[in-house]
Amino acid sequence: MRCPQCGFEVAAGAAFCSRCGTRVFSARPESRHEFALSRIMTSWWTYAGSFTAAAMLVGLAIAALASRQQGARPIAIGLFALAVLITLVAMVSRRNTNWSITSERLIERRGFLSQARREVELADIRSVEVTRSFSQRLCGLGTIVVSSAASADYLIRMQNVSNPDAIAETIRKARLKRLA
Repeated sequence: MRCPQCGFEVAAGAAFCSRCGTRVFSARPESRHEFALSRIMTSWWTYAGSFTAAAMLVGLAIAALASRQQGARPIAIGLFALAVLITLVAMVSRRNTNWSITSERLIERRGFLSQARREVELADIRSVEVTRSFSQRLCGLGTIVVSSAASADYLIRMQNVSNPDAIAETIRKARLKRLA
């Protein structure tokens, strides 16, 4: 590498030119690389009501076909189509919101056609709060609220996620590693 001031050949790894004393700036490789720790999605239990309704509609469609009454076939097809539509809406709805924990930040993505993205640096996290209602406890779910030190109203809410205590612990460990 050459000195930008005098053109003297500087030894590799030197911070200053040995001839004129000018600081030599060298491109340093990035010391930290961001990597994914976890990807979190809303639990399937959130959509149990939709799947139950779809199963009941399929049952009604089968009963309509089994009755062998005139005009029952179009009704059965309509009920079956409605059950498929309800199932597809539930599946797409689940994919609309997800959270990613990386070694540097917590990322929330929302939306299907239009999307919104919110990020919180792990170093900026003020608190991680886990709440579990009675029905969530029965299903092994919970809600995690991560608040940022940047603003009092800036928070990420992860609703109906499986194993919330383990996720909160993952965030805490990643935050401590980031701060170290």
